[in-house]
Parts: sequence; structure tokens; C-alpha cells
Amino acid sequence: MTERSSPSGPTAGLPLVLLAGDGAEVTRWLKDLLEGAGYAVLQERTGRHALERARSTEPDVLLVDQVLPDIAGVELCRALRADPRVSSSTPILLSLPNPATRAERLAALRAGAWECIAPPHDADEILLKIGAYVHAKLDADRARSEGLLDSATRLYNRQGLARRARELGAQAYRDHGALACVVFALDLDPSGPGTSPGTSGGPSLARRVQALTSAARLSDAIGRLSGTEFAVLAPGTDAAGARRLAERLAASLAGATAGEPPDGRPALRVRCGYEAVANVGYAPIEPVDLLVRASAAVRTGRADSDAWLRRFEDGGGSSKE
Repeated sequence: MTERSSPSGPTAGLPLVLLAGDGAEVTRWLKDLLEGAGYAVLQERTGRHALERARSTEPDVLLVDQVLPDIAGVELCRALRADPRVSSSTPILLSLPNPATRAERLAALRAGAWECIAPPHDADEILLKIGAYVHAKLDADRARSEGLLDSATRLYNRQGLARRARELGAQAYRDHGALACVVFALDLDPSGPGTSPGTSGGPSLARRVQALTSAARLSDAIGRLSGTEFAVLAPGTDAAGARRLAERLAASLAGATAGEPPDGRPALRVRCGYEAVANVGYAPIEPVDLLVRASAAVRTGRADSDAWLRRFEDGGGSSKE
């Protein structure tokens, strides 16, 4: 797959935005803003035509107006996200004519949108967010083309995580920055019957993947180590930040599990291990070792305030801050 450049990169190809809007003032403003920033913009005025164009053009960003002549924008977001011909890594943004209420933001997120664009508009903020989303989408496309993604979840596989660890480690070494890895193991409560969750895909696995990706930061690299283990590489994150990240993601996983319909299976338990280096420039480490250490910590690490969260501990009982 040929990689298209970002607006800040070479001009071999412009990132493509598909804009679904009927030509209202805000739609025209967004189109002018994006074209002025170096994006190629296709516009469709109806939801039906936008869905057809999204299937055929593989845009880098989908920007949907909430007010369309044939369908509500949030319903178009849902249709786009559910369509197998539209990549799951394609960012969808919903444009609202008025300041967004909490209910509108939640409805957009549930429909698969990554972001709501609503008054008051900040052009710089909109462009920075869209630029970050495009970079993430192109990274995912490149990883997919190079066989670095897990086929069931579209997260990084072990090979993809190892590559991202090396890339993030090299950047942290140059910047004297922090780097952490957090590994989550999902277990069924052994007190009841059942099988390990997520080993063969399905709705439960999809919910847990969504829980991880929605609660993580855009800069985090998320991957699947096995049927029931997931890893998060977190740049700029020291040990304290890794603990906060683990708590936030574990809470998101627990929320996803709580929303599952009862099926007679025992409750899901989340165990977590992590390792972090506060300054990779001063305490260099093979980046892939962070993955190994965080994975080992799930089983043998030193408990942090609660048995579910453990930090890596080497044979001498030390751990790098």
C-alpha cells in the first residue's frame, strides 16, 4: 500500500477528506479551512451519496454534518462505522450547528465518531486534531500493509508492538523522555464456569478493544499479545503516569464488561503489570524489554497498593524510576 503524505510532509499526495454536508455556512467554512491547510476535499450533499463515496475512495478523514437532507448525521456515522468497506482506522468527525450537549457528544461517540466539531470554532484546534487523526490513520494503514496488525482486533500484533517499541524508544532516547509499557490480562473469575474471554473474537472482544482505544491517548500504541492479553506503550509516561494509565484503562474495561448482557458466565477480572523508565537517555533500556518486563510483572511483579496492579521487579528487587 502506498503511503500518502500528511499536510506537513512531502506533497506526493494530499490527505483526502470526504465531507458530507448540504452546503450550509459551517460546511463551507470547514471545506475552505481544510483546503487552505493542504487537504483534498470531496463533498457529498446527502448521506446516501457520502456512504457510496466513502466505500469507493478510502478517504483519510470523514467529516459529517449533523444536518443532512436524507439522514441524521449521527446515523450516517453509525452506518459508516458499521460498513466493512470503510476502514475502522478512518477517523469520523461529526459537525454540529450549535454547541454540543453532553447527550449529543455521547451519542456521537456511541455511533463511532471520534470527535464533535461544534461552536465556538477554533480553526487551529480543529486542524491540529484532524492532523493528529490523519497521522494515526496513516500509521495504521502502513502497519496493516506490513502485517503488523492483529487480524481480529486491528490492534498491533507482537511484531507491530516490537516495532513501535523500538521507534518510541529511539525518540525517548533522543529527547531524554519517559517511556512506559502497561500489560492487561483478562481473566474469568475462577470460582465459576466459563472459558477465557476474547479468544475467538465476537462482540465481547470488540467491546474490550473499544474500551481500551477510547480511554487511551492518541499517542499510545495499543496491541494484542495473546487471546487475553493486551499491551499499551505510553510515550512521555513515567511510573506514576503508568499507574494512572493502568487505572483509567482498567476502569474502562470494567465498564465495557458491565455493559455486556448476562450469559451465565462469571465476572471478568483484570490483572495489570507495568514497567516505566523516567529518562531513557539516562537509563537506556532495550525498548522491547519494556514489553517483556510489563508482561512478566502481571504474574510476578511487586504489587502496587492492590494485587491487581504490579510493577516489574528484577532479581535484585530493583525497578527503574
